[in-house]
Amino acid sequence: MTQATTVEPLKGTRGEATGGGRAKGRPPAVPGRRRRDWKMAIEVIAFTAPALALFAMFVVWPMLKAIQFSLFKWKGFGPLVDFVGLKNYVSVLSNDVFIGALGHNLFIVVASIAIQLPLGIAIALLLNRKMRFQGILRTVVFVPYVLAEVIAGVVWFQLLQPKYGVIDSVLAAIGIQGPAQGFLGTPEYALWTVMVVLTWKYLGLAIILFLAGLQSVPQELDEAAQIDGASWWQTQWHITIPLLGPTLRTWAFLSMVGSLQLFDMVWILTKGGPANATTTMATFLINEGTKRSNYGIAGAASVILFVIALTMALLYQRFILRRDNESTDPKKARR
Repeated sequence: MTQATTVEPLKGTRGEATGGGRAKGRPPAVPGRRRRDWKMAIEVIAFTAPALALFAMFVVWPMLKAIQFSLFKWKGFGPLVDFVGLKNYVSVLSNDVFIGALGHNLFIVVASIAIQLPLGIAIALLLNRKMRFQGILRTVVFVPYVLAEVIAGVVWFQLLQPKYGVIDSVLAAIGIQGPAQGFLGTPEYALWTVMVVLTWKYLGLAIILFLAGLQSVPQELDEAAQIDGASWWQTQWHITIPLLGPTLRTWAFLSMVGSLQLFDMVWILTKGGPANATTTMATFLINEGTKRSNYGIAGAASVILFVIALTMALLYQRFILRRDNESTDPKKARR
């Protein structure tokens, strides 16, 4: 007979010898870690729940209702029973007024950046230099942006009244005759006049943002450039403005989104007229909804406006803001 032999388990291998089957290399359980994780999760939910509830109530829910309305022919009262599918979208996209409104929005996007960017940089560089009454000048520049759109729109509407308005009176005093219907009542001048008002209203935001960005530019670089013999203009062009790039790109993003959603100033000044010369996508959908009671068309126009703004914002973030996002990401910065 052969004697049975027993094999003892090797120490240090998986099994009982390694302490309850814990995988090699796994850190031991820390007492109380799970409790701390739950506590942190509860705190995060408690702090974010009110904001998420407001976002869902005032953004997500209206957006879902707009999509629902866009699929029906609805006059604003009664149940939604006349389902038309995508016909409202086809009607909006084939509407010459809406296509013109889209063109006006794109024009305002380009004109806002082309006009306000150089003006904002020039004034910000000027106000960034030491001078008397610097604080007062900065306040004066920022005042138009602080004013409510309704107040600013009403003031400019009165100033631009034909014949008896202040602007026409000043022009007449120096021998210039304004348009018979006024600048806001003449299709050839209406959109450009609105653009002047928008520049006056929102230029202050660009200047304040640029001034904030200029505070982060090290003074040592300017001093080193002056020692090397660079002029003030060369210093600003080759050092200050390139370092201001992230601020410029962020402002341009805000300007683009605001121009696509422009409504209040145009509505107060012209209501989209004359002859749809200043109609924007927002005024178009408001006209269709409130004046013509075509809430299905208005819903479709609002969804199209949202898609256009979201698409342009994502493309801008992908191709323009990508470098700024990567520079602030620690993982990508180490690559």
